Amino acid sequence: MSHRMIPAPGEPTSALLRACLILGGIAGAAGVMLLAMSAHVDTSGLVETAAQMLLFHAPAILAIGAISQTRQSPFLGYALILMVAGLALFCGDLVIRAFADRRLFPMSAPTGGMLVIIGWAAVILAALRIRSR
Repeated sequence: MSHRMIPAPGEPTSALLRACLILGGIAGAAGVMLLAMSAHVDTSGLVETAAQMLLFHAPAILAIGAISQTRQSPFLGYALILMVAGLALFCGDLVIRAFADRRLFPMSAPTGGMLVIIGWAAVILAALRIRSR
């Protein structure tokens, strides 16, 4: 593989890059859909907050995948898992509260928020321990 961030056609892609492209795309699409919904049906602001979190983190998820193509650190995979799990809990709880007037489970949004923060800490650790491929 060349030193480009994204492989050329025919070059192998890492499983982490593939996962990041899929999950980053899902986060971005869900964020746009939720933001559109918030403009029409949500008066609580919860859906807008969930949409913003997804849209803020979609590029970060894509960046983790791109960086994984030229640099190696186990913390990149941990960062992805933590961010995605955290976003699912945080945003899922907010959307359920907005539309069903109940919680996903007690403390799901704060737990999700903490997982996202720990995911960002994993990005910092990846930067400190990163190696060239």
